[in-house]
Amino acid sequence: MKPTLRRLLPALVLPLLACSSDTLDPGPVEYPETRTVDQVDDYFGVQVADPYRWLEDLDGEETAAWVAAQNEVAEPFLAALPGREAIEERLRAIWNYERWSTPGKRGERYFYNHNDGLQDQSVVYVAESMDQEGDEPPGRVLLDPNTWSDDATVALAGFAPRRDGRYVASAPSDGGSEWREWKVRG
Repeated sequence: MKPTLRRLLPALVLPLLACSSDTLDPGPVEYPETRTVDQVDDYFGVQVADPYRWLEDLDGEETAAWVAAQNEVAEPFLAALPGREAIEERLRAIWNYERWSTPGKRGERYFYNHNDGLQDQSVVYVAESMDQEGDEPPGRVLLDPNTWSDDATVALAGFAPRRDGRYVASAPSDGGSEWREWKVRG
């Protein structure tokens, strides 16, 4: 399952089940304790308590342990939901479709994105013509972010062809980072 689907599935399934007449009764649920801290921030004279600030340390061992404990409570409940497999299968069918961007022409070249529906990220193509022969997208692969990391965490945050189409600037993003290191290739 794609990482995005894995994160969104509970958010999509639970509202659907809330509308169901066959409401599940999970019985008493014992949630793990969540530690609080005495953190207060001052925003222009306004004191704002932030007792869960420690959870913002996404790489921290304590945060990872807290997430694992929460998952131990949630996963059995979510796994037992009636119709969960059918919903998951339908969502996969809806999300796994071939996608094309609108081509943009720079100089004598066309630039566009294509995703066969099963790729984690779209691939950037460059073509002299948009005439398609056979099933393959026209042109050649220019940038394929799917090959930049084994776990699909490096994405293409942006690309910009020069007006004459001879050079392209691209910015990979590692793990969703907002930091950009633009690279130029010809």
